[in-house]
Amino acid sequence: MASTIVNAPCTVPSVKGFETQNYVGLRPISSLRFNSGRTSTSGRSRGLFVVRACERHDGHVKKIEMSIEECEAAVVAGNAPEAPPVPPKPAAPVGTPVIKPYQLTRRPRRNRKSPALRASFQETSISPANFVYPLFIHEGWYSWILYVLTSTLVLFPRPAGQEDTPIGAMPGCYRLGWRHGLVEEVAKARDVGVNSIVLFPKVPDALKSPTGDEAYNDNGLVPRTIRLLKDKFPDLVIYTDVALDPYSSDGHDGIVREDGVIMNDETVHQLCKQAVSQARAGADVVSPSDMMDGRVGAIRAALDSEGFHHVSIMSYTAKYASSFYGPFREALDSNPRFGDKKTYQMNPANYREALVEAHEDEAEGADILLVKPGLPYLDIIRLLRDQSPLPIAAYQVFS
Repeated sequence: MASTIVNAPCTVPSVKGFETQNYVGLRPISSLRFNSGRTSTSGRSRGLFVVRACERHDGHVKKIEMSIEECEAAVVAGNAPEAPPVPPKPAAPVGTPVIKPYQLTRRPRRNRKSPALRASFQETSISPANFVYPLFIHEGWYSWILYVLTSTLVLFPRPAGQEDTPIGAMPGCYRLGWRHGLVEEVAKARDVGVNSIVLFPKVPDALKSPTGDEAYNDNGLVPRTIRLLKDKFPDLVIYTDVALDPYSSDGHDGIVREDGVIMNDETVHQLCKQAVSQARAGADVVSPSDMMDGRVGAIRAALDSEGFHHVSIMSYTAKYASSFYGPFREALDSNPRFGDKKTYQMNPANYREALVEAHEDEAEGADILLVKPGLPYLDIIRLLRDQSPLPIAAYQVFS
């Protein structure tokens, strides 16, 4: 092999054929042979490492060659090659006091002194792969364009991607037509490295009911959308929302009794069927956001009994009651028809209660724990990170 070292001065030892000289400008050579004016020996190795150097004579350059063994011999003999000098110590500004350095055993700033070192020891990294993109969808299958041809009126269908509906309370966000607008948005997200999405449906009022049966319709909006996306993007990671509020005529996350009480166990029964329907369509992660007691364990058992052992559960572990959800509910047209959600969502004043929810979700088989809203509850995120070995997610919402 040969090596290239640019502008590296070196001193070679005296060998038969030339005197000790400085040389610079090492370059690779095509032939592996050593020529110093002496007779070559037949026993020389075929893999001999040869260095071509330059010998200076009155401004003229004379080419010489030297083996790695002779370079090493030169170093052993004390004729080491020259290298650039140590840079001078930067000067302090005028007036800086001259003091004896403190005898500190540890100086944490050492690990922060250059961009390369800071990158090497960075503890937390955020990349597009860490994000899950919430996408709001609606039927929007076809819209119609009116054309006038001579005296005849003709209606033509056009793709629903042009029927994406702006969400008034969320500027820049849209309800996307599931067949076109959604697919285009997913493709754009993948182009910048975001390959995980979560789907939230706007369901027609005519399909809503007190028990939210449309939630587990295998040909409903969400299952159809999952199948379409998996067909076009097989490696896309799809999260789904498990809750009844988009499908409930009452706008609550569960079944409402006539006295206004949200029924827990009966709701969980419906959620299990919803999660299985989503898994059957190809969902990777089901995400119960309803805050019913015991739903994680019930959903895990339902998924496993149907053979969906590979489908993960991201539990909304600490979902606090909040006015931040107003724009989200407008996007899905899922505002409660009466009352609020404080009997199942958490009290914002409660810190330790998050541990109760986290321990239950862990024991019941959750794979990921989520805190919502994210930014106002950084203390809860830290608490769960310290107390749980599971991944911690945060759903950031703005109002």
